[in-house]
Amino acid sequence: MHASVMPGIVLRRGRKLRFTSPVVWAWACYSAPSRRGVHTPATQLPLGPHIKDIRNIGIIAHVDAGKTTTTERMLYCSGFSSRQGRVDEGSTVTDFLDLEREKGITIQSAAVTLQWPRHDALPPGTRPKTINLIDTPGHQDFRFEVDRCLPVLDGAVCIIDGVEGVEAHTERVWSSAQEHGIPRIVFVNKLDREGASFRRSVVDIGSRLNCMPVVCQIPWYEGENFVGVVDVLSRVLYQWGPDRKLTAAPVLPTADPELLKELRLARENMVAVLADHDELIMDMFLEDPDAITDQHLKDAMRRTIGAGDGTVVPVFAGASLRSIGVEPLLDAVIDYLPSPDERPEVVVTSLGKKLKLSEVLEKTVNRSGQQQLAAVSSVFKVTNHPKEGLLAFVRVYGGQLAKNSAPWNTHALQTEKPMGMVQIEAEKTHNVDHLSAGQIGALRGLKFARTGDTLVSAVGHKGVPEPAKHIMIRPAEIPPPVAFLAIDPFGLVAANELQTALQNTSREDPSLRWSRDERTDQFIIQGMGKLHLDVTVHELKRRYKIDAAFGDIEVDYKEHLTYVTPPHTATFDRALAGKTGSATCTVVLGPIEAHHRESVLESTVERDGNMFHIKIPLPEGSGSLPFNPEEARQQLLNGAIAGLARGPRRGSPVHGCHVTIEVDLEGTKTPTGGHFSGASRRAVSDALKGALAASQVAVLEPIMRVVISCPEAVAGTVQHDISSAAGGHVLEVKDLSSGAGGYAGEGSAVDVSKIYAPADRYEEITTQRERVGVRRVQITARVPFKEVIGYDGHLRSKTGGRHSMTMAFDSLAKVTGFRDRKL
Repeated sequence: MHASVMPGIVLRRGRKLRFTSPVVWAWACYSAPSRRGVHTPATQLPLGPHIKDIRNIGIIAHVDAGKTTTTERMLYCSGFSSRQGRVDEGSTVTDFLDLEREKGITIQSAAVTLQWPRHDALPPGTRPKTINLIDTPGHQDFRFEVDRCLPVLDGAVCIIDGVEGVEAHTERVWSSAQEHGIPRIVFVNKLDREGASFRRSVVDIGSRLNCMPVVCQIPWYEGENFVGVVDVLSRVLYQWGPDRKLTAAPVLPTADPELLKELRLARENMVAVLADHDELIMDMFLEDPDAITDQHLKDAMRRTIGAGDGTVVPVFAGASLRSIGVEPLLDAVIDYLPSPDERPEVVVTSLGKKLKLSEVLEKTVNRSGQQQLAAVSSVFKVTNHPKEGLLAFVRVYGGQLAKNSAPWNTHALQTEKPMGMVQIEAEKTHNVDHLSAGQIGALRGLKFARTGDTLVSAVGHKGVPEPAKHIMIRPAEIPPPVAFLAIDPFGLVAANELQTALQNTSREDPSLRWSRDERTDQFIIQGMGKLHLDVTVHELKRRYKIDAAFGDIEVDYKEHLTYVTPPHTATFDRALAGKTGSATCTVVLGPIEAHHRESVLESTVERDGNMFHIKIPLPEGSGSLPFNPEEARQQLLNGAIAGLARGPRRGSPVHGCHVTIEVDLEGTKTPTGGHFSGASRRAVSDALKGALAASQVAVLEPIMRVVISCPEAVAGTVQHDISSAAGGHVLEVKDLSSGAGGYAGEGSAVDVSKIYAPADRYEEITTQRERVGVRRVQITARVPFKEVIGYDGHLRSKTGGRHSMTMAFDSLAKVTGFRDRKL
């Protein structure tokens, strides 16, 4: 990578400078050199000079929509790679794991950095933009991977399959991007395929994603072959020949009258939509519509989508496998997606409270008026790199993170000591000395960091001030697992190797849980679905060479308390490691209720779906505690977590439990940490046994939200099978073949009849379902996970293989009736 085009990336939250706290803007470049030799106070330091040349973007979409192929073409067009990698050949840059290349899907996110436009295409004296791009998974089992990467992004490109239109998982990742306020543009891919329809895809975008699509390109065909796109604003025809070489030519006034008509309609629609959402365009439209230039429209589009609310989205066309539309898509990333300084200020969580980063910074200024923090960053991915080993991907949100710093991990409450700092380009790495605000890089050798952690470093290697010790940037919200399998290692050595492997794997992927039975050395791993566990098992066998017997994947049931238990007191007074002592505590268990979440205390901790409130009373008079309260609190928590790991009814983890633990000082004498954990575990176990004896323990099962697309002729059979054989509940049935018109649905703000979409060049180029005369419907249902583990194969006999199915975790529900008796 050319050194002159790797500027420090400074990320600040706020679309305009005037909307953001001056303290935050100044601190974003803390320790940056002052300009022109003039000393600038710490609260007024300038921004980096090239901040507007940065784009941090992600690629999101349904599985098999062409995300990785589009990424590969971007890398090739930018000069990053000299070949065009193909998913079917296993030669892609971003899918560098063996299993990714074997299955042809993206499993883990990958970061690449490219420059656009190419140096040889730039006017003299100008510099290219730096695009930090993350290719994310599309399979629903890896949604956690997507959700961890989204907050890091300043923009996203959503890929739509031109044949299938908007699919179920596209709606889910779009919803996640909406939740995080990520500005988006849409690329309709695979328009070279039989059955592709740009028109229907555009209507799908409006009706199913609840946004107003703005057509920025019109597909261009020669005969029945898709060969290029026509830009609506510049009126330039971009065409790709059989050799995939791009040629560009202006559309002349003597061109095809139908094309000129569509270009005029598309531009008028763009003006009308932007006038509804941008005051400047509205004012110009009312005064003199002819005065609105192409640059005015580009600027207005950038402002509109930069809000991140997804009300308006520009739509582009192409076919990535044939390189059609990729260069104009890169131009659109530069033109429409925001730079880091145009994004809102980051919000952090501290002891259950949400605060703006500026509010934290105001509390970390010392008496001399100097900022004590050097950097705040977020670990959005921990992964085992093929060459570098275990790396922690970080995004710096403020200040400057140096390679020799010792950041404080606010989740593990430990100081990290990185062994190096690199910037990542898929398999390639480059050593760097620091990462500036907004920049994406990776740290080597972190011992405690896991995906979702926050790292805070102080100025001058000093201790982190108390107000910043517990802040977390968008802490991970991990849904409960739905599947598990048992692993029986062959011998003690294999068991210890497996434990080390699972410790490393769960740091990379916190949505993977595991436990070890100390008596039998059997391990249980829990995950988000069948593919998730298949990938985990594959990595354990390939990377760690684990010698063990792997069981079948089964449903991960939970146990749940239905009533509050009476207090249970337990004492642990055995000698541990030659040290005598005792610890006594009292435990009360009960179901989590609304008031528990509404009144979260500083001493309350939430882990694995359970809430723990630990009370350590102060001694009477002026005496001091005979133990370290922080260590005691952690050990009490560890013991309680261990006690809930196996419920009393069927050995499943306890979920949705509120645990109150109070230390009894009279029964606590010269304790060690082991005494506290032993006492709390024993008290929790006794309370669970008492609840079982009183028939107060229920079983919960994971319920999946299943979306099935199938021909209308078999829809009735599928619905009946879901309701009867699978024990599910059909929520909604949509006709996917209905034409445009009317509203998108209940609660939608989009009038589909007002969406502009150019007619397909030839009527026979339409959706495959219309081409063969088959109407398709989409069935949405809630079904127990146990019934849908192998349901996709079961459906093939009913639909003749003409269906698609996706599912994602919906909720946990109590098992009742005959299903409960069977368990």
